[in-house]
Amino acid sequence: MTSGPVRLLGYAIRYAAESVDAVVPGSESLPTPCEGWDLRTLLSHLNDSVDELRRAVASEPGDRDPAGAPVARPASTFRSQARLLLQSCAETGGAGRRIAVGDQSLAIGWVVVTAAGEIAVHGWDVSVACGVPRSIPDPLALGLLSLLQLVVTDATRPPLFGPEIPVSPLASPSDQLVAFLGRRPVPVSSGRVNGGAAFP
Repeated sequence: MTSGPVRLLGYAIRYAAESVDAVVPGSESLPTPCEGWDLRTLLSHLNDSVDELRRAVASEPGDRDPAGAPVARPASTFRSQARLLLQSCAETGGAGRRIAVGDQSLAIGWVVVTAAGEIAVHGWDVSVACGVPRSIPDPLALGLLSLLQLVVTDATRPPLFGPEIPVSPLASPSDQLVAFLGRRPVPVSSGRVNGGAAFP
């Protein structure tokens, strides 16, 4: 696979990992920007999505419980599954390879870009749920927005993303991305917001 989609995926994982690392015991019932989901449900979905994508990229049969399973250590689970996903992406065939997603066959590069968008925006969801909203770093937000606008339409949004939320064209890249993916931007604290911890 070409390096562009994988690079975006790695950046999205690093950002989301910092958000998941901030989850503290006892916060599992907190509401999230995902309607009807508490933090426990969101974290389970995030880890399930990473594992499902890894299986698709590696052409492994899917045998996980589609309802998802409780995650006792969401941060370590996310990091370990994300590491395996990046490894699978690095080892897979060229960008022209197609993989099955639901009832469609899609070019793997676009699947990885869409997954990077989902992981990044769920990282944002987690930070908002924890009360410490963190902007998605500008290079990641701009890279994802420019590509996702080509593939995420009213017809293809469900079930991953909600309807686009209108925002000012002067909004930050992070706010533009989360609004494009169906979230209402929230004010970000004046502290460190664009975390950049290295992904192990």
